[in-house]
Amino acid sequence: MVESVVIIGSGPAGLSAALYTAREGFNPLLIKGSGAGGQLLLTTDIENYPGYGKIAGPELIRLMEEQATSFGTRFLEGDVTKVELGSKPIRLHVNDTVIETLTLIVSTGASSKWIGLPSEKNFTGRGVSSCATCDGAFFKNKEVIVVGGGDTAMEDSLFLTRFASSVTIVHRRDAFKASKIMQQRVLSNPKIKVIWDTVVEEITGDRKVTGVKIKNVKSNQITEMKIDGVFVAIGHQPNTSLFVGQLDLDKDGYIAAKDDVLTNIEGVYAAGDVADRFYKQAVTAAASGVKAALRVREHLSMMKFEEEQRAKHQ
Repeated sequence: MVESVVIIGSGPAGLSAALYTAREGFNPLLIKGSGAGGQLLLTTDIENYPGYGKIAGPELIRLMEEQATSFGTRFLEGDVTKVELGSKPIRLHVNDTVIETLTLIVSTGASSKWIGLPSEKNFTGRGVSSCATCDGAFFKNKEVIVVGGGDTAMEDSLFLTRFASSVTIVHRRDAFKASKIMQQRVLSNPKIKVIWDTVVEEITGDRKVTGVKIKNVKSNQITEMKIDGVFVAIGHQPNTSLFVGQLDLDKDGYIAAKDDVLTNIEGVYAAGDVADRFYKQAVTAAASGVKAALRVREHLSMMKFEEEQRAKHQ
């Protein structure tokens, strides 16, 4: 059986695409993958998703999945190991099975780059975050650190000054790699301090973060620092390795999509953080999932029309 639409990824983008295509009667198949749920599973409380005063990230994903299921979305556990996007129909290899589909929505997301500490994992969602925009408001009048030295770290630090009593940037080098204008804004802000030539060795606490151990990379001196939150801002890695050589990617590996969702291959659409290097919000991911679903509707309708025209002339 050839599927009408297959969706890879089960974050807000993939689930929104599933909801819309299911309501259209396309009976979508969503392949969840090992990172099922996306970045929202790492978020405790969400206060900026329209329609909810406050909701936990995993709970929002559960409700979205439940809604998509109620309209006929089918879910498949497993990872896609190979794609043949140039074939007609498109071929996907999953769990030693080949799935064929007329259209494909890629919503595999982007993974935050982490420091790599065991303690970092232990406190994710309990004082450790990779999204200042998502979690900054929970640190009102608290002391936080931002790890990183690029534009993302600068933007996050400036944003956090709206809430935190103090923001300290911990950077492993003696100079930022961020743009000059962003550096100027950060260095001229009285609420922001910088600790140069330093890395985070350990994040400490009990139920939540209470401090960090930091090491100067030149002297190897280790210092303990009391803080309430750690924001890791060393970038994201789009989950696009599966599509290298088939989909057009930008220099950082994000899908180079036109009109947010159109890829270089007809019938293949991108949705969410896999093609979004700037916004990275649940609501914008959901919106792009809707756009991709509407493009699928348009494409399948055109295919049906062309098939009917061919049948008439036979």
